[in-house]
Amino acid sequence: MIDAHGHLEDQAFDQDRHEILANLKADGVDYFFNCGSNLEASQMAVDFSEKYDNVYAIVGIHPLDADEFSQEALEKIQAMTKKEKVVAIGEIGLDNHYDDSPSPEDQEKAFRAQLDLAVDLDLPVVIHTREADQKTFDILKAYKEKYQNFSALLHCYSGSVELMREYMKLGFYISLGGVTTFKNAKKPKEVAVDVPLDRLLLETDCPYLTPEPFRGKRNQPKYVAYTAEKIADLRGMDLEDLVKATDANTLRFYRLTND
Repeated sequence: MIDAHGHLEDQAFDQDRHEILANLKADGVDYFFNCGSNLEASQMAVDFSEKYDNVYAIVGIHPLDADEFSQEALEKIQAMTKKEKVVAIGEIGLDNHYDDSPSPEDQEKAFRAQLDLAVDLDLPVVIHTREADQKTFDILKAYKEKYQNFSALLHCYSGSVELMREYMKLGFYISLGGVTTFKNAKKPKEVAVDVPLDRLLLETDCPYLTPEPFRGKRNQPKYVAYTAEKIADLRGMDLEDLVKATDANTLRFYRLTND
């Protein structure tokens, strides 16, 4: 199966990241998409993609790193996209969770500039949104209405079923991770059941959001299997069929297939 979004550049993997990367296929992970959150993380993602055949890179500046954003930073992101295995801009978006977060104005400036870059380069975008659901939706909807080929993935989707359906009308994708295995995760479970099968991706967001039965420990790519098992159970479908569909969706979203 495929882990559509993770962070093996994170310091949580300083002791064993290359062992994990080298053993992805042995652990049942056919492809891994390493997503950047700032310039350093994005460059590490590019480096991984150049060293490992089944690793791809996503580059961008996270809203909580919007203080790092500048025209020079944007140019560095653009330069990274010239590498063959950089497949998207991300993770980008809006995050109002923390009191000391970059200002909403700075976050939106960085967000829109990177959306514009993605449009210019004809690349899909990977979206992070937290406590900013409506604002994020309104911005993405406006881009889709203006640019027909614009494509977005709402990663670790935590919004409502109703908002998910609005995103589906725009032709976007969502990915779900370990939260769907949590006992009290009502909304992600509802979304997992309701989302069209051809718009669903699986992710770990490692090292974060570790699924049951490993909750509280460091997440890693091979744990995507537990999310897959849970969603297949919630949907009442065969695990193999779910994995086949979500794998195909991932390759389609990242434009690695003509399907």
